[in-house]
Parts: sequence; structure tokens; C-alpha cells
Amino acid sequence: MTQALRKPVSFNEFILWYPEHPQRRYELHDRVIIEMPPPTGDHEEIIGFLVGEIVTEYKRLKLPYFIPKTAFIKPGESESAYSPDILLLNSPNLANEPLWKQESTVSLAGSIPLVIEVVSTNWRDDYFTKLGKYEEVGIREYWIVDYLALGGRKFIGNPKKPTISIYYLVEGEYQVKQFRDSDRIQSPTFPELNLTAEQTFQAGKPLT
Repeated sequence: MTQALRKPVSFNEFILWYPEHPQRRYELHDRVIIEMPPPTGDHEEIIGFLVGEIVTEYKRLKLPYFIPKTAFIKPGESESAYSPDILLLNSPNLANEPLWKQESTVSLAGSIPLVIEVVSTNWRDDYFTKLGKYEEVGIREYWIVDYLALGGRKFIGNPKKPTISIYYLVEGEYQVKQFRDSDRIQSPTFPELNLTAEQTFQAGKPLT
């Protein structure tokens, strides 16, 4: 489970506190420092697989995107900072980000074409907290990759099955499409991406 650390702090205090070489990932949720759950091997393989697929696609399309190793999303004036599993950044718009150069932090929708969270035991953060905050920022596409079907039934249905939920903005509000089994993922950012839900859950390994 996630673990809260220390007393409530501001965003600036969190950035100053953040370890230079952290052994764990941390986020700031409404002034509370949260220690993220240690990743499993499957979790990391899925992240690595998706990074490879996305990088291949944006290079093919010659788009000015990149995926940073560590960066934060700060929603508006809130005292929060989220570090997604995969954060796709639009390089030209970083010139408009006041916190980018010194603090590796973005807050503008134009800088963030896509965010992906791979669900672990803190699934409520992905489906409740971050969903609302990413919508508030105006991030136009947000994937929740729930490969263990941990999310609540109201999010992924009953019976629960491994599901990829892709939230996309329509008139400032998120709509969602869901993909399971052999469904081909439909990404507004990468409409030609040739990838199924099952391939993602298997982290690119041959299906058996």
C-alpha cells in the first residue's frame, strides 16, 4: 500500500525534499507526501513494452515528443505533484512551462499529449484522484492499464477482467473506451498504433 510521509508540505517543499537518488517513487497528493508501492516485475515489463511501442510510433510519425525518466505533473494551483508511469511530453511547448527547467515539472495541457498509469495496489489513485486531476489539467488522453483487474467493478465491469481504459477529452470532459483480450487499442494520439490489449498484458511476450 502507499504510505504517507512527514507532515503536510507545499509543492516547493516537496521538490526541495525529494531525494536526489530515490530508492522509491514519491508523489505529493494535496500536501501529503506519498510513497508509491514498489513495482513488480510484470508492472515494469508492461511499462517498458508500452514505452517501446510509443517511442517507435512517434519516431515513425516524426513528432517532437519524448518520454522523460522522471518528471512531475502539477495540476494548476494545487499543492500536488504526480509522477506517471509513462509521461509523453511535447518538446516545443516546454518553453511555456515555468517549472520545467529547474524542477522537471509540467502543468500545461499543450505539453502533455498522453499519460499512462499501470495499475497496482493503489488503484483508487488512478481511477479517482488522477482521473479528476488529469481532466482538470486538460490532458487529452489518459490510459489506465489494469492488467490484474484490480479496479472497482464500476470502472471495469463485473466480472472483473484485465482492462485498458482510455480516457479522452470531449468538450473538456473525459469520455472512455475500454479494451480487453484481442481488442485493438484505439488511441486518439496514435490512431495507427497496431496493438491489442492482450499484447500489452503479456508485455510483448509470445502468446501461449
